[in-house]
Amino acid sequence: MQTSVARSEHRAVVVATVVAAFRHDPAFRFFFPDDETYEEDATAFSGYLFDKRVDHGTVWMIGEASSVAMWSPATAPGIEPADAAAAQSEALGSDGGAAERIEHYETIVGDALPETPHWYLGILATHPDHAGQRLGRRVMRDGLVRARADGVPAILETTRADNVALYQRAGWSVDRELIVDDLDVWILSHPGEPEAQERA
Repeated sequence: MQTSVARSEHRAVVVATVVAAFRHDPAFRFFFPDDETYEEDATAFSGYLFDKRVDHGTVWMIGEASSVAMWSPATAPGIEPADAAAAQSEALGSDGGAAERIEHYETIVGDALPETPHWYLGILATHPDHAGQRLGRRVMRDGLVRARADGVPAILETTRADNVALYQRAGWSVDRELIVDDLDVWILSHPGEPEAQERA
């Protein structure tokens, strides 16, 4: 399967994949602990993350969003992870608790990210129906190629211990570990992926 750039018309399928993939993600469940409202709240949050990136052409997907990668480019203003609080409050409506938890998390993690230019992989999600096919590694590659072309590293964070080894096998290195409330957070970097012809 080939990757493609997601457009605004793909919003619903991309968001559905993120919501399904992150149902048991520690960070998402920290933001949205109520099972009854998880779907609605996670949909609003994921939609916001998509909207922040789609016009930059930095949301990639495989097939009909079987796997998606949402990147923030190093040169795009206003899409750093710590700037989300006001828009999240609006997107999440009356659930101020979720907005406050998101702001708290993003502020601490944002302060721990490098101040130097980098591409930021905000979301990497594979729908559970397509898990185990290594689609995540494939869909993240476009952003890594762009980071390499810009001469900057790629950065991500994860709150899943089992993801750390997966990322390390894909060339990522752990730069820092921190704790946000009860969440363990790993910040990883990647030097960027060369174009295929460079490796030939």
